[in-house]
Amino acid sequence: MRSPSELTTVFRSQGMKLTPQRQLLFRLLHGNITHPSADALYLLASAHMPGISLRTVYQTLNDLASMGELQQLALGTGSARFDPNIGAHHHTICQRCGEVRDVYLTGDMPAYVQDLAGFVVDSAAVVLHGTCAQCRAGESTAKSDNRRNNVVYNKENST
Repeated sequence: MRSPSELTTVFRSQGMKLTPQRQLLFRLLHGNITHPSADALYLLASAHMPGISLRTVYQTLNDLASMGELQQLALGTGSARFDPNIGAHHHTICQRCGEVRDVYLTGDMPAYVQDLAGFVVDSAAVVLHGTCAQCRAGESTAKSDNRRNNVVYNKENST
């Protein structure tokens, strides 16, 4: 995603409405690696500018996505998430805490896919589901705490 000042210039050149609320969203998204949902971005923006509307957040995100300035991610976790990193990459998602992170895979994607039958791949999105290191560390702590208390740890009941 371009810098906030570059986005300001692009919005102006395309005759799009440029407001202080949009400029705040540009700043909050620039370099943001958390892959926020619209609701999460709204909460963050509201802390900086209490009068901002959720509609403004959605409209700005949709405008940026249609301009190719950020990716809208449908990760099967409910709300769409937004990624200002528009370079070629994929994602990991923690099934416990929902954290989404960028991951870079090496190699050429079509080389790993069999039976394409002449299908030409333009792009590919890989989402790796699992448990992040922080949640795994918490799991280890819970296991040792349970052992100290003579309680059997049951992974299915820990959620």
